[in-house]
Amino acid sequence: MEALEEKEEVEQTPEDMNSLDISDFLDDLEADVTVEEASVPSDVPGFDWSSIDTSHLPSSYKTNSRQEKELLQLADHFLEQYTHLCPDRKPLFVHPVNECGVQKFVSTTLRPTLLPFPELYYWSGCASFVCDYLIMEPLKCPITLPSSLYSPTTILKYQRGNCFDFSVLLCSLLIGAGYDAYCVHGYATLEMCSLDQTQEVCPLLRKPPEVPEEEDPNKYRIQYPLEPQSKFELQQKAKKEEETEPGQEEEREEEVVTEVEKPKRDPLHGLRVHAWVLVLSGKRKVPETFFINPFTGNHHSTTDERFLGIESIWNHRNYWVNMQDCRQGCKDLSFDLSDSICWEIMFSESNEPSQLPTESPKKDTDDMEKGEIDMSFEMPLSWVARIKVSYREYENPFSQGKKVILYNKAKLEKWAAYANGDGLVERVTVYADSDCTEEVEVKEWFKHREDLLYMREVNKQTQLITDYFRPGHPLLLKAHSYTSLEPETGHTVEYYHTARVDGLWKRSENATEMTEYFVGREDFLHMRHIELGERDKTMHMAGIGTDANPRPIVQIKEYFHRNPEKPADEDIEERVFMVIDDIIQLTYHLEVHDTIASKVVFCRVIGREKREEEIFLSRENSVTYQPWSSEKHKNLLHLYNLLWELREEQKLLKQQVRDSEAEMLNILAVREDEEANIKLSVSMYNTAKRGQQHEAMV
Repeated sequence: MEALEEKEEVEQTPEDMNSLDISDFLDDLEADVTVEEASVPSDVPGFDWSSIDTSHLPSSYKTNSRQEKELLQLADHFLEQYTHLCPDRKPLFVHPVNECGVQKFVSTTLRPTLLPFPELYYWSGCASFVCDYLIMEPLKCPITLPSSLYSPTTILKYQRGNCFDFSVLLCSLLIGAGYDAYCVHGYATLEMCSLDQTQEVCPLLRKPPEVPEEEDPNKYRIQYPLEPQSKFELQQKAKKEEETEPGQEEEREEEVVTEVEKPKRDPLHGLRVHAWVLVLSGKRKVPETFFINPFTGNHHSTTDERFLGIESIWNHRNYWVNMQDCRQGCKDLSFDLSDSICWEIMFSESNEPSQLPTESPKKDTDDMEKGEIDMSFEMPLSWVARIKVSYREYENPFSQGKKVILYNKAKLEKWAAYANGDGLVERVTVYADSDCTEEVEVKEWFKHREDLLYMREVNKQTQLITDYFRPGHPLLLKAHSYTSLEPETGHTVEYYHTARVDGLWKRSENATEMTEYFVGREDFLHMRHIELGERDKTMHMAGIGTDANPRPIVQIKEYFHRNPEKPADEDIEERVFMVIDDIIQLTYHLEVHDTIASKVVFCRVIGREKREEEIFLSRENSVTYQPWSSEKHKNLLHLYNLLWELREEQKLLKQQVRDSEAEMLNILAVREDEEANIKLSVSMYNTAKRGQQHEAMV
């Protein structure tokens, strides 16, 4: 062994020299705590934890009970064995001091609590509350453990903490809600440790995964042969592609570098200490084990490459040390805590002794002579006081009034409910560049508005605004797209059609046309298109309003779905009323075997004056092409009755068009009034907010 050691000392490879340089760099880094870190927002730059008042804290914060002292002794004994057997491993996070300078075991710092808010019964609600309520503070040294771990009550009071403080608070809430949750001490990437999300896509902008279309299950369909291709031509084409590929790849690489700056190589990669939360499957019907990053509240797979390794985990009952290889990160780790090969438990849950041997080269020490020591121990109750969050604190989680998060070409802003007079709670601004200078799109989310508006999208390039409403609006609005609330400037309105009698679900209108879309109608009408002319300019210049000077109706075109109860030659597919030209055109549906649709056209006789109630029909002003219809459809009396019905329909349609125009004007007037006088609703159970409203009214 000595010869081998001498040989190793003599022969030093370049890798060894690099490792020595890195170790020297780490020593210098630990000596000098000041490290360049990513900028972290903070509302109180000069906040000093050493100046907080601890005089009002309970006695459990300032002293240890007899059971806690025994716990610390057992933990120290475990650490001695661990250090002896694993000398190359980093120190464990076992019993840091609390805010009163008293050593406390990390498991007793957890205080399982179920807060009286429905959202906090689920992991997502707990995670979002913690990441919104607390301000992130980086570790003093990114590669060493913190020397202290404050109670969740103190962290909630001052609304700030590091990754361990975030994790302990979140884990306490999750365990209280019934989840099998654990705090994790491990290592992660620079971006995760410093809360740098500028390389990530904003979660509110992520598109749902597309569902692949199912292939045609008919395996007996005819497969037509492919076009013959020359092998020689294919070979020549492949050679040309090989010649042009290197240049194209260089161009693509340059484009990628210019579009998104790649993160620089981190010299501390794999050494940065981080804490997060592990949720095991099983309890609360959790189907799969996952991680939660407490800084962002996002869930991650256990195979996520941003988590680089785990040293230990703990909950309110026990402490486990990871004995698995983490050179490939966490993707190959087993989270079966009952497996003693993968996880070394500190306190045996049965009466079995600890699996760690107690032999040592120095056999004259008292502890080693005793052999195996019974490590079974009942964890004492938490020394932390009950975690309390008032309704006011829960509704206003942001200490600065709002929270700003920067993503890749996007910025997310969050406000508390009722912080803004218009009910705005979230806003996402999308930019065209990484420097966030040119705005492309803005999305806003609202709460508690009486007009039931909950989201607004603004396209900064086209200035198109789209408002989205919850069910229950007096005008049954679902969405409204516009550039201005002035009439005839281009509006698209969507309705909750199930609440309407006419089945209208969408209407688009501008200065020259209007299109309406229907669904679920008994007459199978699914679209109506109206062409409108210009108003009389003389009346407009005379100051006559739009009601007395309506736009003339040029044409009304309607489209119908197939009615299976009617023959195809009697079932109208398209109906056109050319109002000014006095022409009516009908197009019928086709049967399966037909190729040419039947048509009927009624037009005005040239040279004959049009009278109000007169219906004139002759062979000259009617054109029919019904090759598949019976003889009765070609009868002149049948055509006369049909024309009479169409004239009545035209009168009704013209009135419906005027009603639609009036409805659009009413919608614009109501929306303009709602935006000018925004009102927020208050729940009858929110006594604090209702009291503020009453004081404001008085």
